[in-house]
Amino acid sequence: MRIADKQVMELASTEVFLEPFSYFVSPQALSPELSTELLNWLELDAPWKLVETDFYEQYEFSFFDIKLPSQLAFLTSPEYLSEVKNRVENLFSVKLDARIDFNAHKLIPGQRIRIHNDYIPGCETHRLLIQLNRGWDDDNGGMLIFFNSQNPSDIHKIFRPSHNSSVGFAISPDSHHAVSTIHNSERYTVIFSFYQLYEQAS
Repeated sequence: MRIADKQVMELASTEVFLEPFSYFVSPQALSPELSTELLNWLELDAPWKLVETDFYEQYEFSFFDIKLPSQLAFLTSPEYLSEVKNRVENLFSVKLDARIDFNAHKLIPGQRIRIHNDYIPGCETHRLLIQLNRGWDDDNGGMLIFFNSQNPSDIHKIFRPSHNSSVGFAISPDSHHAVSTIHNSERYTVIFSFYQLYEQAS
């Protein structure tokens, strides 16, 4: 399958950082056309399910458990997922397994994600987040926050969930992050999760 221009994972003007853990940011993850098509579908037709845990409450689903509309079906193709994986490998200078998790999250007013690091030995090692919305005012809340430590007051950086922006980060015991409470609007995110390959000892 040939990847059309609008389908390419752009990750334009990417900046890479190493502290307090490895991460990168991009103001444009997808083509404007694709970001709008995907957001339209997430708002109107996506099969959201409420999930509650000890540190968050949100709506979510896996792209691999559903049938996508024809204009978005390429998102789960091996060719497209391989392209996304290659971009993330290059940005983090790592080798990743072919396994990829691909999910969507929705937060509505009153919901938040408390500080956590997502680290589980033997599980995912890298994550790419793409924010999708109709424009975001700071009064809406929903900021992605990176921390220097597990102390909630030890903030490293705050990211506004601007439409079609992306943040990727390496998951480790130090990758403490959170999402502040949503006050207005709905916050949509699509998430690619990856698993690093490690050389076997001889």
